[in-house]
Amino acid sequence: METTLIALLGGYLLGSVPFGLILTRLTGAGDLRAIGSGNIGATNVLRTGRKGLAAATLLLDLAKGALAVVLARHFLPAQAEAMAAGASVIGHCFPVWLRFNGGKGVATTMGVSLGLAWPIGLAYAVVWLGVLALTRISSLGGLSAVIAAPMAAYVFGYPQYGPVLGAIAVLVIWLHRANIARLRAGTEPKVGSRK
Repeated sequence: METTLIALLGGYLLGSVPFGLILTRLTGAGDLRAIGSGNIGATNVLRTGRKGLAAATLLLDLAKGALAVVLARHFLPAQAEAMAAGASVIGHCFPVWLRFNGGKGVATTMGVSLGLAWPIGLAYAVVWLGVLALTRISSLGGLSAVIAAPMAAYVFGYPQYGPVLGAIAVLVIWLHRANIARLRAGTEPKVGSRK
């Protein structure tokens, strides 16, 4: 029970650090929640016109997910990393500091995928970037990647991570329900366009 609580709490707290909001405030770009979609992730940071900030947000959101997994694996008993992985994505999406109104979890999910097993993370990156390059639609790339992650876990021999990645995929898809509606309507904005 103690191990479970440590893994869940530690993963949640790491995941809940709102790097997009912090970076935009520190650099004078304003309150990210009042810009574009109001999301605290890298795609919305890109709408500020600051590509460097968006890249930094992406990398830091990715890193916090990977770090949660690596720390749990190093300091806690086996399988604690899966709990930390799920908790870090939940922390990013529902951070206590922002009244549980956070991001949509795509970059943090890539981080936990890399932390759990690099082949899963590589598959995630290839699908995410590949679909994004073909369509220029950020949400479609992210949704494709989160769906690919649990499948990659089974394909590459890490079935123990399939359930948590599947649960994360369900959460991320649910958080993208407005994007999915716009995709179906053909109105989802492309990267580089104004929302």
